[in-house]
Amino acid sequence: MTYDPERHHRRSIRLKGYDYAAAGAYFVTICAHDRACLFGEIIDSEMVLNDAGRMVQTVWDELPAFYPGVETDYFVVMPNHIHGIIVLVGAGPRACPGSGDDGVRVSADSLPEHRGAETGQPRGVAPTGEREGESTLSLSDVVHRFKTLTTKRYTDGVKQAGWAPYRGRFWQRNYYEHVVRDEAGLDRFRRYIEGNPARWADDDENPNKIQQPRPSR
Repeated sequence: MTYDPERHHRRSIRLKGYDYAAAGAYFVTICAHDRACLFGEIIDSEMVLNDAGRMVQTVWDELPAFYPGVETDYFVVMPNHIHGIIVLVGAGPRACPGSGDDGVRVSADSLPEHRGAETGQPRGVAPTGEREGESTLSLSDVVHRFKTLTTKRYTDGVKQAGWAPYRGRFWQRNYYEHVVRDEAGLDRFRRYIEGNPARWADDDENPNKIQQPRPSR
């Protein structure tokens, strides 16, 4: 399935009965407020990070060091958004409770050593819940911490290094996620992340995307 932000972002809802603190892998998308291009530019189908983009990459890379039970997989910084795979490490079933879905999610041990499709549900911030044998952070907790750390460092960059100011807030209020249910899904998300810079011209997050006229009826 191809990544269609308009269709998925507007129609997706939270998976009923799903425990978002459960161990598993999650594909997430986080967009800069107002789609402001703050992190660099695409040149010859490659993302060239500026200082702010390198800061965002560094915060992502540091998440496992600061938050036990959290691992990171493939990741890309785009001019005004990020895509990445977050892995919550823990025990227990990984299917949606009561849904009849017995798909297997992915443990951190099954992921390759290197780091770097589709979209999913809009999310806000959830409270932290500690469970025996599971990560002490939910997916929303991890995203909230990522947003907080990057916002603080970017604000410092605005004040101390002349980075472009942002209006109101640094990131959009919500984020989008999709549960990685099996190895095939993991591969799809990884390919999507890897190929994202080459698709920038047609990316719906690109403020300079040329909108194709709708056919007349």
